[in-house]
This record gives sequence, structure tokens and C-alpha cells, in this order.
Amino acid sequence: MATTPPRTIDYWAESRRPLPSLIFLLPLLTAYELGVLWFDAAQIAAVRNGADTWMRTWLLQVGGDRPWMLPALIVAVLLTWHLVRKFAWRLSLETLVGMLSESLLGAILLLVMGQVLSLTFQRLGWMPAEVVEAALPSRVASAVGFLGAGIYEEVLFRLLLIPAMFLSLRALLFPRRLAAVGAVVASSLLFSLAHYVEPGGSGVLPSLSAFAAASQHVADTPSAWFGCGFRVLAGLVFAALFLLRGFGITVGCHVLYDLLVGVLILPEG
Repeated sequence: MATTPPRTIDYWAESRRPLPSLIFLLPLLTAYELGVLWFDAAQIAAVRNGADTWMRTWLLQVGGDRPWMLPALIVAVLLTWHLVRKFAWRLSLETLVGMLSESLLGAILLLVMGQVLSLTFQRLGWMPAEVVEAALPSRVASAVGFLGAGIYEEVLFRLLLIPAMFLSLRALLFPRRLAAVGAVVASSLLFSLAHYVEPGGSGVLPSLSAFAAASQHVADTPSAWFGCGFRVLAGLVFAALFLLRGFGITVGCHVLYDLLVGVLILPEG
């Protein structure tokens, strides 16, 4: 009697799917949300990044006043995506290990790209010393903050903004490829400029004028050129990872890069 050969797992396809992304993301999301609880109100405001604060403000405006609602919504979105596409409910440890390896490789490559861009700016004389932002009170607080940045910035600028921009451009009858390129470039520019938007009181949402002001600030501040340029480059890398390798690996790459630079490298510099 013939036996059916065991079904091999297509890592490249499985690692892009929402269920592996969710399982890969859950430890990071849990560590961040629990880590935030250790800090007082003033420290929480410093640890939470702009994307996290803005999305919580949106939820608050529609009645979502529970702190667990945003992470629950992320879980719900990924599960809904999985159900709608009718993917199989299977996941291998090898897939998660591969996703971690890809995330680390992407973080290292982004670090190298940053060094190359830095040397280029130095040779062109475009890189005066940039004003360093106020440091968080400890490495633990920094690590927690970087976890949140890697998660929620990817949720906002890649998981939500890229599809929304793509569909909007398609609705305006842009060709599919041009719409995809436009969504990637525009989301990367907004991702970079978001780091220069002046914070508003009580998590006030940024307006188009706030992004315009941030753009003008960067143009008028040579010390910000490298930082803005690198963030655009990083946004393009994260967008490419999101489209080609999935949401989980994109978050992992972002988190590991931030931890490598912000916790391991810069404090020693």
C-alpha cells in the first residue's frame, strides 16, 4: 500500500503569513506592554513612541479607552487576515527560528547601510553633529521603548499605511506597479518626518501642517539631514521587507536594529 510522503513546509511562503507573524510578534508585544507597566506616568510618556501614542489617541476618540485595546486590535487584525485568506493552522519551530535569523540579518545589513550613508554624508560635508535626543533613564527603559517603536511604527507605517495608500492610488486609476511604488515611497517619507513632528499635548494627532512644519524644519537644519535621510532609507528597507518577507520579519528587523544601535552600540560610544 502506497504511503503519502510527508508534506514539506515551504518556509519562504509560511514565514510571510499572518499566523507565524503573530506568534513571532507576541513575545515582543507582551514584553513591551508589561514593561511599560513598570514605569510611572512621566516615564511612560517618554517610553511610548509617536505611532503608539497616535493610534491610542485614535482609539480613545472612538471610545477605546482601555490600554489593552490597541494590542488586542493588532492580534485581531492578524487573526482576521489569517481567517479570510484561509491559511492552514500550522506553524513550525524552524519557521520561527528562520524568521529570527532573517530579522537579525536585516538589522545588520541596515546597520552597514547606515555606516555607508554616514561616510557619504561626511565626505560631502553634510554631516555636522546632530543634536542627540534626551536619553531615557535606563537601558531597560530604552529597550522597552525600542520594542514599542519596532512594533507600533511598523503597524502604522507598513501594516496600515502602505495598503491604504496603495488602494487610494488604485482608486485614482494609478497603474498597479506605480501605485505600489508610490505607497512605499510616501509611507517611507512620512515615517521619517514623523520623527520630527513636534509633540502635541495629550497625544494630539499630527495634522498635515505638522508634517509640513517637520519637513521645513529638516530642510532648514543641516544637523537633521543625515537622520532624516537614514530614516527614509530605513523606511524603504522596512517597506521592501514587509512586501517581500512579511510583517513579522519586518517588525523583528526594526526591533533588533533599534536594540543593537540604541542599547548595545551607542551607550558604549
